[in-house]
Amino acid sequence: MLDEIHAAFDRGDVVPYLGPGVLTLVGADCALPYSPEALVGKLTAAATVPHKIRNNLTAAAQFIENFKHRKTITSVMTKTFTDATPPTALHRWLAVRPRLPLFVNAWYDDLPQKALAGRSAWGMVQGVSQAEHFGAWVHYFRPDGSQIESGARVMDSSGAKAPADAPDETLSWTTLLYQPIGSVAPASNFIISDSDYVEILTEIDIQTPIPEAVRSIRRGKSFLFLGCRFSTQLERNFARQIMKRSSDRHFAVLPETPTRNEARFLREQNIVRIDTPLDVFVAKLTADAFGATELASPAEA
Repeated sequence: MLDEIHAAFDRGDVVPYLGPGVLTLVGADCALPYSPEALVGKLTAAATVPHKIRNNLTAAAQFIENFKHRKTITSVMTKTFTDATPPTALHRWLAVRPRLPLFVNAWYDDLPQKALAGRSAWGMVQGVSQAEHFGAWVHYFRPDGSQIESGARVMDSSGAKAPADAPDETLSWTTLLYQPIGSVAPASNFIISDSDYVEILTEIDIQTPIPEAVRSIRRGKSFLFLGCRFSTQLERNFARQIMKRSSDRHFAVLPETPTRNEARFLREQNIVRIDTPLDVFVAKLTADAFGATELASPAEA
């Protein structure tokens, strides 16, 4: 299976989809939260929320937004994810793939940007909050962090929100970094509260919030999920819609025993579960590039 994944990378036929768990590769001293549970702890340490929602990330964020202001959320998130943590071996390995048309990072860190900094012809598209950028679903950014103004319609003739077309200059990019829930860099865009997600989920089934460039690139591609769980409806919904109309075979490194809902989701989406610890899988995947020795695995990838 590892050979199959390597071959797909060589052809440019695989899309890495990174979740918060990838930050565990940084090591025990990682200052960045590597799960929704760890992140909500940061939010509730900065502002008091009712006990019954203290472990619910989106609900806690909504409470703080309602009673403290949206700027409080943005400030806490920016402080939490602004860190000098360097990219992991996985990020660096992905960044030097000759054929990497699409790279999805479904968390708020900026490690992918740091890894891609030495690459030419790439850029970012990030989901943005309607609370801060009403009428826009995404913003495009150059590698230097400057925003590209698309000038595209954000409303159709009936007044409904419409997807913004990719700016012309993005057509020359060989790699598109897609951050569907935003990122700390370069502009502190965060989709995190209940209301943020409600806006997106009301239209995600018809793909409106998904950038046209992403929808075009993903055709025929297989997705490789790393550091992701699919235990909540939100996680499953985002993954399902982002991989829609792509290949019919995908992979997920998931050493934890899947929940019933996760197992059903894997079957429905034809995602092959790789029952191997993430660090072991990454060591095998990147061995050629970084001279790592092959490690023993509980279940061969």
